[in-house]
Amino acid sequence: MIEITNITKHFGNVEVLKGVSATIGAAEVVAIVGASGAGKTTLLQIIGTLDRPDSGKVIYEGVDVMALRETELARFRNRNIGFVFQFHRLLPEFNCVENVALPALISGERQSSAYRRAEELLDYLGLAERRNHKPAQLSGGEKQRVAVARALINKPKVILADEPTGSLDSQNRIELQQLFMRLRDELHHTFIIVTHDEALSANADRVLHISDGRIIDC
Repeated sequence: MIEITNITKHFGNVEVLKGVSATIGAAEVVAIVGASGAGKTTLLQIIGTLDRPDSGKVIYEGVDVMALRETELARFRNRNIGFVFQFHRLLPEFNCVENVALPALISGERQSSAYRRAEELLDYLGLAERRNHKPAQLSGGEKQRVAVARALINKPKVILADEPTGSLDSQNRIELQQLFMRLRDELHHTFIIVTHDEALSANADRVLHISDGRIIDC
């Protein structure tokens, strides 16, 4: 589904990624692990089209996304990729439905249908009773599930997660891990997850180990 070929990336004189190549299959949960500074987040941002490599290709089902113009790339990202970060990044002035619906509204969907889809996702994730709550009224685990619902709103094929369990307690970490596997099994999403969470990587279908800017085994 995704082909990453010879990706390089420099920040100043520092070469962060040194010719990284990998393939990701459809409905696969792939964990990217490695020490801090190994290049994990940089690679995830490039896969997610949030950053461009110095060289190399990222191909989604035959589409070389790095060849797209910025407006085309933004449209592709909005429609095909969902993001979950370590910290939920919910907008504090919006309630759950409004936060979840935001990517759909950006894509041009009507408010009524975007809100209806948001409510369906919140119900699916066990948050129906929290739909009108704002982030300050939610627990840490609930905030992260709202962030997952937001990532799902446009029905993307791929979900990218950067340390999604890093700010959660042990029980909420387990619940989020189980949720990812459930989404893979029931909705057939592909997950690429940067993580230091050994339990999460142990439950992945495959683990990519990155060290000093290179994938050393998979």
